[in-house]
Amino acid sequence: MTRFRTLAGKEMLRFIKVSVQTVGAPVLTALLYLVIFGHALEGRLEVYDGVRYTSFLVPGLVMMSVLQNSFANSSSSLIQSKITGNIVFVLLPPISYAEFFAAYVLAAVVRGLVVGAGVLAVTLAFVELRVVAPLWVLTFALAGAALLGALGLVAGVLCEKIDQLAAFQNFVIVPLTFLSGVFYSIHSLPAFWQSASHANPFFYMIDGFRYGFFGVSDFPPAASLAIVAGALAAVSLGALALLRSGYKLRH
Repeated sequence: MTRFRTLAGKEMLRFIKVSVQTVGAPVLTALLYLVIFGHALEGRLEVYDGVRYTSFLVPGLVMMSVLQNSFANSSSSLIQSKITGNIVFVLLPPISYAEFFAAYVLAAVVRGLVVGAGVLAVTLAFVELRVVAPLWVLTFALAGAALLGALGLVAGVLCEKIDQLAAFQNFVIVPLTFLSGVFYSIHSLPAFWQSASHANPFFYMIDGFRYGFFGVSDFPPAASLAIVAGALAAVSLGALALLRSGYKLRH
């Protein structure tokens, strides 16, 4: 337990010490999205009855920030440790693979939730927002952050250079996030793109999280949670298998 707490504390301290970059910058980015898209589309688009577009937009921006920063925390930490060579100081102590995995994912979840809370706090100055089902909000936030934290660990293991990790983020994480319904309801899309959206696991995290605020969603929240839980289990097992094999870590 002490080994786990030490590694988790080290990972949390890592992003806290540069909080202007790891927390402040994502909050500012989300605020810019809200100001720009809200100004352009407010009054011209109503996704749910009685819900202003800016109010509809906020949960999507919060969850987008949670997901992207959870991924960034675990992936960047691991790739930097590999490049600088200090990964050896993590691998040499008698830390189990489960403790290694749990510490990195926990730190990723904490950073994701901190950024998400910051985005929510700042945007509440611009919109009125109520939470219909807070338990759904918390559940999807935790599950989504854990899933992206585990996925970040997988990316950190597989990638050997910063540019490889950047390519993974730019060509996988960012497109899946932007095409998940952050800025729109998938019911506004043609049939083909609606079907394509259902193949995107990020859609279920965004949609389920938004349900907690408005009590309305494009897909049943219980089914969304089951899909997210299945994806989390699959990615976690993959990450643990990679850690156990020592692939690109010990060899």
